[in-house]
Amino acid sequence: MASKAKVAVIAVGGNALISDSRHESIPDQSHAAEITAHHIADIVASGWRVVVTHGSGPQIGFILRRSELALDEVPPVPMDYAAADLQGAIGYMFQRALFNEFHKRHIEKRAIAVVTQVLVDRSDPAFQNPNKPIGSYMDSQTAQRRAKELGWTVMEDAGRGWRRVVPSPRPKSIVDLKPIRDLLTAGYTVIGCGGGGIPVIEDHDGELSGLEAVIDKDYASSLLAAELGADMLIISTGVEKVAINFNQPGEKWLERISASDARAYDQQGHFAEGSMAPKVRAIIEFVDGTGGTGLITDPPNIGRALAGHTGTHVVPS
Repeated sequence: MASKAKVAVIAVGGNALISDSRHESIPDQSHAAEITAHHIADIVASGWRVVVTHGSGPQIGFILRRSELALDEVPPVPMDYAAADLQGAIGYMFQRALFNEFHKRHIEKRAIAVVTQVLVDRSDPAFQNPNKPIGSYMDSQTAQRRAKELGWTVMEDAGRGWRRVVPSPRPKSIVDLKPIRDLLTAGYTVIGCGGGGIPVIEDHDGELSGLEAVIDKDYASSLLAAELGADMLIISTGVEKVAINFNQPGEKWLERISASDARAYDQQGHFAEGSMAPKVRAIIEFVDGTGGTGLITDPPNIGRALAGHTGTHVVPS
């Protein structure tokens, strides 16, 4: 980066915007974004340049559910367009929340959201084994009908009903890296790679096509941080620190560990799949690939964790 200011990529989970089933409305999510923006502004105020990424799990499900309910009236929304809708809407929430937070603090900064495409490999094995549930639950008859009419892959989900499943390929590169870097260098706080980014593939002529797939937000954030040459990747989640033997005898909260120790704990099965495991693995990839530092904590403690007072810090081995 052209500036000497340190760069942090902060990955905010999509569930961070929805505290519970009673607070799923757009105003509720906007309020949650304002709370998170307050903590992000603490980092900006301390001199860091920041890129904010965010998850999409509940929100993209809402978009697709609305599309399902309207199938008899309008054509369905393709997933890449749903991802773009989501990036725009949540990006706007954070952009406005950060504008107001900077204004209150008299910080001469602006935030800008970038609709971000992320390149994946057309030969990724995920395309042969779609397993990421999206959208609403259906009965078997409805699921089979939509599979036939819409070309969906459907699967029974833990006895709770049938759901559509899509591939979740690994990200290969951030297509819109240059504008994100340029905006960051110009002093903007950037919101990018929302929902893991819009998955695209490249043809032999270098042209891009969108896909019916989703990319894990933590892996995309790790890749973005590495490609930017960031100093730190912060993954914001629901706990202040990461634990081994979580909720079991011998539970231990981790404060500062090496990437090799984190990998060993992961291989021993300490981190749940679909929960903490991808976060830890994304942090390990970033630390191993860049020599930077990874940090996992919850939103209210981001500032304290950055100062070294809490959180789980993952450092080079």
